[in-house]
Amino acid sequence: MDSVYFEIRKQKASEIYNKQRTIHNPYFNSDVILNSDGFHHLQFSARRERNKKEQLLKFSLLPLAIEVIKNAGTIQEYRKALITVGKKAKDGFARAKEAEYWGFVAIVGESKIKIRVILRRIGDGNIIFWSVMSDSKLKGGQKLYNIGIEDE
Repeated sequence: MDSVYFEIRKQKASEIYNKQRTIHNPYFNSDVILNSDGFHHLQFSARRERNKKEQLLKFSLLPLAIEVIKNAGTIQEYRKALITVGKKAKDGFARAKEAEYWGFVAIVGESKIKIRVILRRIGDGNIIFWSVMSDSKLKGGQKLYNIGIEDE
């Protein structure tokens, strides 16, 4: 992969991300925060860098994710989990907090692709943007009709 192309796409995604640091979400009737944790998660998973192709896909879905957050009025997924916070102490234990994850699934864009947007809250903190991913195969995957479905 061309590293110059990748850096240009990453920079453009960063500009889109940083342009609007909060987005009002109708489901929560409050703001969702776009912070550095969410942008970092687009590039890394489980402390490893995602491959460049996956990062580019997430960067390209970012504008659609912002639209989903602005318009989503119902959730499709919800999960609670205990996660470690911070570094391990001298005794080898790390603090754990409860994290909540919400998933919004929507069909968006001119090409009508199905994406999943994940929001996260740790403890009683702010709800933040966490991730975006394609929810169907992009090539030869699910067919999404916008006209004539009543004739099927």
